[in-house]
Amino acid sequence: MSARGFEQVLIRPVVSEKSYAGMANGRYVFRCHPSADKVSIRRAVEEAFAEQKITVVDVNTISVAGKTRTRARGRGRTRFSGDSAGWKKAIVTLAPGQKIEGLFEGV
Repeated sequence: MSARGFEQVLIRPVVSEKSYAGMANGRYVFRCHPSADKVSIRRAVEEAFAEQKITVVDVNTISVAGKTRTRARGRGRTRFSGDSAGWKKAIVTLAPGQKIEGLFEGV
């Protein structure tokens, strides 16, 4: 991926019970641009939280497939189906003892 700002690589943090549990071990989950690679994600996280001086140790990425949704309308006579978009999830591991302060304040 070419040189982009971290705003274009990191879309938002993923808010779920599983991501909160990972924060205790220094693992943070972000929704990323689909064409972002591990190196650009690492740089984007370090740049986004530069004032906290965090160090990214590891980045794991997962491509999440979109889901097909079907809705019946008009007593079952008509069905509409559509797909939600796929997206990329990045699990970022920080150095031991480090954490990101204020990540979920605006969420």
